[in-house]
Amino acid sequence: MANYNEYNNGQRYDRYEQYGQPAAYEEVYDEAPYVVEQHTLEAFNVLMRKVYLWMALALGVTGLTAYGVANSPSLISMIYSSQMVFWVIAIAEIGLVIGLSAAINKLSFSTAAIMFVVYSVLNGVMLSSIFLVYSQGSIAKTFFITAGAFVGLALIGYTTKRDLSGVGKFLIFALIGLIIASVVNMFTKSTGFDFIISIIGVLIFAGLTAYDTQKIKQMFMQVGTEVNDQTQKLAVLGALTVYLDFVNLFLYLLRFLGRSRDI
Repeated sequence: MANYNEYNNGQRYDRYEQYGQPAAYEEVYDEAPYVVEQHTLEAFNVLMRKVYLWMALALGVTGLTAYGVANSPSLISMIYSSQMVFWVIAIAEIGLVIGLSAAINKLSFSTAAIMFVVYSVLNGVMLSSIFLVYSQGSIAKTFFITAGAFVGLALIGYTTKRDLSGVGKFLIFALIGLIIASVVNMFTKSTGFDFIISIIGVLIFAGLTAYDTQKIKQMFMQVGTEVNDQTQKLAVLGALTVYLDFVNLFLYLLRFLGRSRDI
């Protein structure tokens, strides 16, 4: 900040002293922007760490739930022998994602966190089927490959100076097309079409990982001046976003890298 001084016959008069402020006040005043900037940077770093800590927690809950359900014949029978149970869980998942995203400003931090954990449990129940189809070794291998790819893509999104908003809009439209194509292929059951869908799915969620990371970073640069209830709710919402990117990237890669448990 500029130091406004007045000089009279070679004598320096501080303008803060003119108005009854001690000369030391100027030093505090000049340092204030630095203090504020440091505080903002610390809050930003804390909130970004919370995003990935919440994501890691959710992935752990999902994995343990999926493994536990897969090793319980009674639970597997209950979930997959009744279409009603399956659809209730699926609809509950969709409802939690929509509810958490739409009502984040109205929810308390504890409620948002609980909703996210409940969603990760329900998603684990739904993903238990992969342990019935693929070998545990191939699942573990694909998970670590996904984790490595995710870290690289997230770093690209975090460090790039290029604005990815245009890419993000394109990917969101592509995702809608992917969903429609997947529904159509449920009826056509084309192996070739399924292969193409899988490739496109990997590319879409790889791109979304970088885009969403940049979006979360920009959001906290704008609002992350304090670590409070509101910004921690946004950290949970950001964690949900990158969690979904990771899970979907993992599932599409598993189509290529997963080995049948019967082999």
